Amino acid sequence: MLGEVLLVGGAASIAVAIAVGVFAAIPSRSRPVGVSAALVAIEKTYSPQPRSTSRAASSQRAALPGWAAVLALRLSTSSATSTLQRRLDLAGNPPAWTTDRILAVKGLGMLALGALFSVYGLHSVALLILCAFAGGLAGFFLPNVLLYNSGQKRQARIRAALPDAVDLLTVCMEAGLGFDAALGQVARNTQTPLAAEFARALQEIQIGKSRTQALRAMVGRTTVPELRTFVSALVQASELGIAISQVLKEQAKEMRLRRRQRAEELAQQVSVKILFPLICCLFPALFIFIIGPGAISIAHSLLGI
Repeated sequence: MLGEVLLVGGAASIAVAIAVGVFAAIPSRSRPVGVSAALVAIEKTYSPQPRSTSRAASSQRAALPGWAAVLALRLSTSSATSTLQRRLDLAGNPPAWTTDRILAVKGLGMLALGALFSVYGLHSVALLILCAFAGGLAGFFLPNVLLYNSGQKRQARIRAALPDAVDLLTVCMEAGLGFDAALGQVARNTQTPLAAEFARALQEIQIGKSRTQALRAMVGRTTVPELRTFVSALVQASELGIAISQVLKEQAKEMRLRRRQRAEELAQQVSVKILFPLICCLFPALFIFIIGPGAISIAHSLLGI
């Protein structure tokens, strides 16, 4: 009886040892935690280079030739790459778009539009050269214009969302939340480019940056003067030991006042902006309807037409 118990116990021990060895031999998927997890999250969300597998696969399917990027880079200035990266930051770093891809698009656009425009001037050598040059110039600078326009639209959305975000921050802090928690509430409960910037600032704080550094880095990624003023007030309040809730109240009042003044300014510009379409489109038709019958009568009476 004792021998049977020992036999069963030995077999069970061997089975457990084999299971432990197999489990230890299987390569486990290590997931980053703490600071590493925050770094990975920031890289996946905000890096201009595509990091995820699906994004990498889609970029491989839509890969652009490298010689086009080299051609555009040689025709650009030395600061072209930094300028494009700055405009990408202002545009929110669209997925799968990098400076290399934009340079490749510039090169391909220059060749494609140059060839397309040159078809118009095939009957003349001088016109052919002129059309090819104009088309190449348009294709080379068109991606810059589109990227700049995208950045300006995003900055306008940030400016429009700032007063409501400051109001929400004020309400959250008056309810008892800290500044970082209130910033997280704004980032989670709003769907604006400003919420994305707040989320990135929070992640930078989580990986070890100070609040001042994260907020100033957020200002560096935008061109909104109101956001710069708001961050400067927050940084100064934190350095001087002033209650941030009081600063937020004053900033909320100022933001609402600036929004109302900006709306009044845009309303006053309507009369000036509508003047040119009125002169070019409406007045000629009006003159034809008013003066046309009189001119026909005069022609019948005096000239016998």
